[in-house]
Amino acid sequence: MLDLSFYKNKKVLITGHTGFKGTWLCKILINAGAKVIGYSLGAPTNPNLFELSKIENQMTSIIADIRDYKCLKEVFDEFKPEIVIHLAAQPIVRESYKNPLYTYETNVIGTVNICECIRLAKTVKSFLNVTTDKVYLNNDILNHAFKEDEPLDGFDPYSNSKSCSELVTHSYKKSFFNELGIAVSTARAGNVIGGGDFSADRIIPDAIRSIENNIDIKVRNPFSTRPYQHVLEPLYIYLEIAEKQYLDFNYQGYYNVGPDDIDCVTTGELMDLLVNEWGNGIKWINYGDNGPHEAKFLKLDNTKIKAVFGWTPKWHILDAIKKICEFTHVYLENKNDIPSEMDREIKIFFGE
Repeated sequence: MLDLSFYKNKKVLITGHTGFKGTWLCKILINAGAKVIGYSLGAPTNPNLFELSKIENQMTSIIADIRDYKCLKEVFDEFKPEIVIHLAAQPIVRESYKNPLYTYETNVIGTVNICECIRLAKTVKSFLNVTTDKVYLNNDILNHAFKEDEPLDGFDPYSNSKSCSELVTHSYKKSFFNELGIAVSTARAGNVIGGGDFSADRIIPDAIRSIENNIDIKVRNPFSTRPYQHVLEPLYIYLEIAEKQYLDFNYQGYYNVGPDDIDCVTTGELMDLLVNEWGNGIKWINYGDNGPHEAKFLKLDNTKIKAVFGWTPKWHILDAIKKICEFTHVYLENKNDIPSEMDREIKIFFGE
């Protein structure tokens, strides 16, 4: 079980801290008393959760590019982190088709840069690289749940670049980190949803924008199946992995961080849950499959992480939808209450 008191006064470097997952992660760590250093480009959307959360003055926030090795190295030299959690990425499949070069530079060279800084730092004891459920060779086999030992070969530039990021991490681990005494894991998370995501081309943010504007929700690929999970689910286990491997090398490894089978639903089913929970006559319409290739079926086998850490998902899909609606009501009614809403959800989830 995760012990958040472990993080009190620990120096934790989070890349991608201005993003949706990064902001929630920083908020949890700040509340736990960690010394948080964030390294990221500016917040990717307007509005964005990083500004709404009001955490910038509670941490060290460095706005810079993960592709800039010199700048990143200077941050490691100055702040000497003990734990590194790597989230920085170009994370959108459709964007990766538009700009594959930038996607590969960010997701692959960015990983090389972070690994090289860790290799030279001499202060890092625990490193977690967060990749994606899309790293696997996916032939859209119905009901097939990917296991950690299956081939890594993502189809589109985003997915493939994350497969490469995994391989870079594996190489550094075998070539350098084992000898240096640095514990290393990767986490392949499912489709993360929750309050405060304002990204383009993601189903929940697109739906919330439609709700805000009182228009029907246009849903692409409503029959595609994805492993949806609330954002606090993977963040909890990321922190447990980083903590446990810091204390005991036997916990390092490559892990699927996905929901149970009951939470692997189609996009249409997800929208049914959302419109039913929100009410007010909102509805969704099938917008068709009018974009580049994306996998139709994707599910993760979470047996390994359950066995190693005794972890089980806490908020199932309907719980996640309810929390999204609660967060959205706060956002629409009084944006200044977002920090307290985040604290409320964190306290409920972490059982404080």
